[in-house]
Amino acid sequence: MKNINRIYPHLLAIIGFIAVSLIYFYPVLQGKKIYQSDIVQYTGMAKEQNDFRKLTGEEPYWTNSAFGGMPTYQMGANYPHNYIKQLDSAIRFLPRPADYMFVYFLGFYILLCTLKMNPLKAFFGALAFGLSTYLVIILGVGHNAKAHAIAYMPMVVAGVLLVFRREYIIGGLLTMLAAALEINANHFQMTYYLLLLLLVIYIYYPVHVIKSKEYKHLGISAAVFAVAGLLALGANATNLMATSEYANASIRGKSELTTNPDGSKNTTDSSMEYDYITEYSYGKAESFNLIAPRLFGGGNGEDLGKDSHMYEYVLGLGAEPVQAEQFVQSMPTYWGEQPIVEAPAYIGAIIFFLAILCLVIDNRKLKYAFLAGAVVSLLLSWGKNFPVLTDFFIYNIPFYDKFRAVSSIQVILELCMPVLAFMGLQAFFKTEKAQQWKALWISAAIAMGTIVFLFLIKGQFSFSGLNDARYDEMFGKMPGFIDALIQQRKDMYSADLMRSGIFILLAAAGLWLYIKGKISNTIAVVVVGLLIVSDLFFIDRNYVNKENFKSASQVDAPFDPTPADEYILRDTTNYRVYSFQGRLQGRTSYFHKAVGGYSAVRPRRFEQLFNYIVEPGISNIVGSIDQQSMAFSRRVPVLDMLNVKYVLLPANEEGEVPVANPFANGPAWFVSSVKAVDNADGELQSLKQINSREVAVINKTQFADAVKKTTFAADSTATIKLVSEKPNYLKYSTNNTNEGLAVFSEMYYADGWNAFIDGKPAPHFRADYVLRAMNVPAGKHSIEFKFEPQVVQTGSRIALFSFIGMLLLLAGGIYLETRKHSPLAPKGEVKYPE
Repeated sequence: MKNINRIYPHLLAIIGFIAVSLIYFYPVLQGKKIYQSDIVQYTGMAKEQNDFRKLTGEEPYWTNSAFGGMPTYQMGANYPHNYIKQLDSAIRFLPRPADYMFVYFLGFYILLCTLKMNPLKAFFGALAFGLSTYLVIILGVGHNAKAHAIAYMPMVVAGVLLVFRREYIIGGLLTMLAAALEINANHFQMTYYLLLLLLVIYIYYPVHVIKSKEYKHLGISAAVFAVAGLLALGANATNLMATSEYANASIRGKSELTTNPDGSKNTTDSSMEYDYITEYSYGKAESFNLIAPRLFGGGNGEDLGKDSHMYEYVLGLGAEPVQAEQFVQSMPTYWGEQPIVEAPAYIGAIIFFLAILCLVIDNRKLKYAFLAGAVVSLLLSWGKNFPVLTDFFIYNIPFYDKFRAVSSIQVILELCMPVLAFMGLQAFFKTEKAQQWKALWISAAIAMGTIVFLFLIKGQFSFSGLNDARYDEMFGKMPGFIDALIQQRKDMYSADLMRSGIFILLAAAGLWLYIKGKISNTIAVVVVGLLIVSDLFFIDRNYVNKENFKSASQVDAPFDPTPADEYILRDTTNYRVYSFQGRLQGRTSYFHKAVGGYSAVRPRRFEQLFNYIVEPGISNIVGSIDQQSMAFSRRVPVLDMLNVKYVLLPANEEGEVPVANPFANGPAWFVSSVKAVDNADGELQSLKQINSREVAVINKTQFADAVKKTTFAADSTATIKLVSEKPNYLKYSTNNTNEGLAVFSEMYYADGWNAFIDGKPAPHFRADYVLRAMNVPAGKHSIEFKFEPQVVQTGSRIALFSFIGMLLLLAGGIYLETRKHSPLAPKGEVKYPE
């Protein structure tokens, strides 16, 4: 009975999390699905992979429908023995995106329980974390992997804290499982940021332990982390190994080129260009929108409503009320330093106030570890606006240069601040009355002083945004539009500061009433908790609400074929399609084999092919189109070798119109000669000059054996035909009276593609910078390419053995822990860890 009473509050909390998640995303109960822009693009790019899986029950691990061909390792590939993924699916049992919100709540609840908070405080703390605006926004736009990884962060931190508190068994088991789930989420940028926070925590605890000369504890903790980490990594071995293998071939790997697309010298040593990494850098002053949501205008598409200056401005131009209301539904009010922002990263004014309270009243030194994590996160989020720290990390800290959108590191701050806030609330109720009042007024004064300070410096801001010139052009027929927009931004600045100030005062008033004995401890916690939830909820719903949901059929099949698509689909031969306007979108891949797609890890060489050759020459390509026949009148070497038979050209009224390319080389061909070059620069530059149908460009430094013969006897009757095709399998028949060099319009990827001639293994190599080539003996032959990634086989075996090890440790740990009381429930007087 005693154990049931201890579990009962936690069960109620979990039921509460389920209820809140479903209430916030209530359209899922009506069978609707959230329409996420990123997932829509992913759906387009992954259609071939998903269709093949449904049709055959097999996993292809390769798709031909995006970027000419690439592995599906970062496209939701399913691996054998990935039991952690099955565990994750069981935890995320709610409909999406309520499932991610539920795990937000659950993970943070576990973290606060490890900090010895009672279930009520932990419940509201979990809601404060999960309803943080940024965490809700990423669910709205479809950054599912990011949300997935963030959701398991608190669990990992909880496990680490338990181990350092000498709860080696349950702490080690929780660390192991949470780390495995975190890695399985497959967003390595977020996991990397988590490691930075864990590093801060790990610096804090060993320093404390060494001062106490408790070296045995430090050694045991290190051993526990090592075992937990190795098994967590091992359980995800397939994905980790496959990702590591592919990373060097993606845009996250280092370029072999010594020049940039504009001809300038490539001087960067990082995986990606500095400007690309730091494009999304938070402005220093902009960071105050963490405590006042629309201080810098909110997002790029704010719904201002009727009570806005912009609404009155439009009415003043003579618009009808309905027209004015429609016009202000999506206004570009954001004026910060990032190119575009969906919504502010608002953590809550009361969270800010309570975090200050923690620093004032809480005696636990652990608060400084979380404070340090928040501060480092904030400084790094400034990116190019704080180059001293950012440049150090990019050029000196391993792997930091593989991630872009540095502003997203604020997720660490968004984890640390609610922890500090509820540590402060917990400490407040454990402190004597006299100290409570002193801490309360000091904290309120600092928080409100910050609000007043921001009011006072309002005149120092211009309220002009980076894109205002473009907006002025877009709304050029509306006199005074920019002036009205700036006034609207000023109104939002003042209104949201006032709003945050009111919430801070209300929360402080609730705690003051407790000090005065007017309300109980429980009522005070509920009052403050409801204020926090209300504050965040009413901001969140401005950006993610019922309007984001559509019927399941619309979400599952987000694209309808256009007349251009229907025209192209009549052609049943093998070819690729290039959309001038949408190369980096997933729509074209939904219907065709595309040379584009939607991926942050697209193949590097293929991307360079377009950045250096194709797209700088777009005007020449358009100039080669015969306007009468809507077909190319001359060869375009790179498009020909990529077997681009159709180009989608933007049109004003018809969307896109198809342009035929009669010169496309087809799936494969024999060349008459080889142009051997010394390096990647030579490979790429040569493609501007050659006839790709007759000449193959090969890097003799990397493929010396492939260029021993540079000319081949011509046979006008020689043929090579594609006779069978699957994403992971290709079969050709050849007939050539002479030995020949065949080039295949398929992307070269050394790790996994195996070639066979008449059933016997045969070498193949890279030609024309991105394609496959092979020396083919004279006569009739059958050539096969099979995608058989060894990394999947090896990784799956490691994953199986690691999972068995995890099960054995779990069984042993559970057996030992059943003899003790759970450390997750406070027992008697709480003793704060140092």
